[in-house]
Amino acid sequence: MEIKNADFVISATKKQPFKNLEKCEIAFVGRSNVGKSSLINFLTNRKSLARTSSTPGRTRLINYFSINNGEFYFVDLPGYGYAKGNKQEQKEWKELMESYFMTSKCLKLVVLLFDIRRDINEDDKIMLKYFEYYRIPFICVITKADKIKKSQQKLTALKIARQIGVGDENVFICSTLEKKGKEEVLNKMEQFLSIESE
Repeated sequence: MEIKNADFVISATKKQPFKNLEKCEIAFVGRSNVGKSSLINFLTNRKSLARTSSTPGRTRLINYFSINNGEFYFVDLPGYGYAKGNKQEQKEWKELMESYFMTSKCLKLVVLLFDIRRDINEDDKIMLKYFEYYRIPFICVITKADKIKKSQQKLTALKIARQIGVGDENVFICSTLEKKGKEEVLNKMEQFLSIESE
């Protein structure tokens, strides 16, 4: 799959949702500061389409991006984990996520991101339960692969895959710095989007 153009559309909240009932959606989710915005920029060949920040929790809205003149949408969901110790923020995040998963009729795939340097934690397990409960297909993208030795990248990615119960064919190692993994991820997305047209 080739992404020819990408544009920011809107930021949405639970109270002001963006109702898109015509085009497919691919959502990106992961812990705060895992690299969601960087991955979206990498896949779309846009340096600043999605805002990146070293500060965890910057994305607290649901951000929609039109891909290839509205053929489908990328949806950047708020990172989880930033609100540790703040019950109100945890509650707001939970409500926002549940609202999205319950109301999005065109969600075809979730891209679940993991930092290659981090172990699976309880927040990750909660997110996996969302996918199981709402019967949402997902793939796993391992980010920041350049942070560890190349000889350890595949082994670490497979370890994460085993922990979350994903087959090898649904795990992708990415590095925005090394320009690694882009074609593989886009081709996998295309498989899920093509189901819609069959």
